[in-house]
Amino acid sequence: MANVRTYNRNVRVGNWREDATLEEESLKDFLHRKEKGELTVQKTGMLRQNILKPVHLTVSQDGFLHYGDTVMLVNTEGTKSDPHEPCTLSIIADLSNVMSHSQVNTDPYLQGPCQVGGASSLKPCVRNAFVITSVDGTSNGTVLRYEESFALRTTAGFAGGLYLASDLRTFEKCAKLSRQQEVSLVEQHGFFCWWRVVYFDPQERLEHEGYPVQGNTKVLISHCKTNQCLAALANHVLWTPFGKEYEVTAHTFLDSHKAEQKSNHWMFITADPNEQEQSILQRQHVSPITHEHQPNPKTVIDTQGEKEN
Repeated sequence: MANVRTYNRNVRVGNWREDATLEEESLKDFLHRKEKGELTVQKTGMLRQNILKPVHLTVSQDGFLHYGDTVMLVNTEGTKSDPHEPCTLSIIADLSNVMSHSQVNTDPYLQGPCQVGGASSLKPCVRNAFVITSVDGTSNGTVLRYEESFALRTTAGFAGGLYLASDLRTFEKCAKLSRQQEVSLVEQHGFFCWWRVVYFDPQERLEHEGYPVQGNTKVLISHCKTNQCLAALANHVLWTPFGKEYEVTAHTFLDSHKAEQKSNHWMFITADPNEQEQSILQRQHVSPITHEHQPNPKTVIDTQGEKEN
């Protein structure tokens, strides 16, 4: 009880001078940190403001994906036993991932490694926008083809240009909940950052090898090094600074017919040509069902009791 102060600092009892000086120094330190924006509440607000900033997706004029396109990756459905709403591949970052050089007054940016998850928001923003990047020097604007190696990079600026990567599962390095192969965002580009688009229908996969990849259609995204497909797990929920999200791993789920399950089904979402500030998926308001094998893919939409083919 000797260290417990029973009077306020205006009462000059005990080490009153020391207590008064400590309070003044604490207040000065608080005001100094507030002026520089170093308070935790300020950093958290800055993180959310920058990572949720809207991003314009690329408008595909010919319907195909190209190197340099800015897209969203959306997993439309879960497994039959664990259905879930559409989720977008998104960055999971906290204050430990934010870097800035106050001495040279540079803008803050994200530093890897960062986790990724499946967020329910379908609005294009810094957090869920990715750039299709070449791994062999192919120029931007070139059409992306099935079974062709490419990399997925976050946008420049605050997102830091991090690469989506994965590697073989180990006892110490694996997904937090499912213990499957981990997927994360890293700064250095290497073979563990290479991915390839695989045709959705296994019976027509061989015939479509080398064909251009069409946007806004269901595909598989396979990791080149481990040959595992990107998956969103509906039965493994992560609690993140942005809310409840699904765990994303690299694992191929096969059914009894040796076909990939819905957890491995992804779509490269581009911007709506009529409304570039929103994606095509936002305009539809529901998960589209696209038949990619048809010459002109059709999207089935159910809005207000009307079906549009």
